Amino acid sequence: MHAVVAREAGGPEVLSYTELPDPTPGPGQLLVRVAAAGVNFVDTYRRAGVYPMQYPHVVGAEGAGTVEALGDDVTGFAIGDRVAWHDGPGSYAELVALNAAGVVHVPGGLDLTTAAALPLQGITAHYLVTSTFEVGPGHDVLLHAGAGGVGLLATQLAVARGGRVLTTVSTPEKAALSAEAGAAHTIDYAELADITAELPQIVRELTDDQGVHVVYDGVGRSTFEASLASLRPRGMLVLFGAASGQVPPFDPQRLNKGGSLFLTRPTIAHYTLTRGELEWRTSEVLGSAASGDLEVRIGATFPLSDAAAAHEALEGRATTGKVLLVP
Repeated sequence: MHAVVAREAGGPEVLSYTELPDPTPGPGQLLVRVAAAGVNFVDTYRRAGVYPMQYPHVVGAEGAGTVEALGDDVTGFAIGDRVAWHDGPGSYAELVALNAAGVVHVPGGLDLTTAAALPLQGITAHYLVTSTFEVGPGHDVLLHAGAGGVGLLATQLAVARGGRVLTTVSTPEKAALSAEAGAAHTIDYAELADITAELPQIVRELTDDQGVHVVYDGVGRSTFEASLASLRPRGMLVLFGAASGQVPPFDPQRLNKGGSLFLTRPTIAHYTLTRGELEWRTSEVLGSAASGDLEVRIGATFPLSDAAAAHEALEGRATTGKVLLVP
């Protein structure tokens, strides 16, 4: 099979499109032919060595495809089943062996390409607005990168729960996409001379000088200060990513001075701790996409052999919605 391998820690140039032996499913595993693989920031962190990894390794962890073979002790799946996953190491490949416990069925009416765009970002958006901070009627929400994959999905889910969503974007085109997803206000931070000083002021003007109940921040270093300053007393900053770099250590007393604020750094593993929770989140997200209640934007599709270009586009913030690789 063909696969994309990170030879060593580094930039997109360390990715190599190569031939490898076909994997064999072990006990409790499925062998799946990949229809499409999701490209996510976590892939770039692992490629770059921000997250410790062994090198070389096949990159990627998300996708959708069709079951080709079953390992021993697998129940609930059959050859030919259409499936999706968010945590399957080695997914930038034509074939991948997956632990069945982390794989879910794709509902009828949802094509595999769209299904591949949803597991990681869809589950993330779902846990952010339903569990980390449970958005409800009357809540004001600030969401960074509103035209990104998580941003577009989380906006729709938060609005459906009665929240009013403010988003940050970097271009007028992204502002239009965010507004189409339901954002009440979009803020183009490319127009701000000092995001740390100006963004909180704009947010307070839009919230009767109160600030928002929650900030969902997947950008990190460049937005962290503005996020804290945009919260109302007892508001929550949900730091779920670091597209601009990791946030430096800071004094927890700042949460006191800011208004008894809450800060959390969630990760998907802790919001899919059980099979039941995984199935609940994916059934709601995939089911809503299949019914048309949740719009999924695939912003860019690259051949598997162009994984380096996909990483460059993602890290350069040149994309909207989901980025996919297609074998």
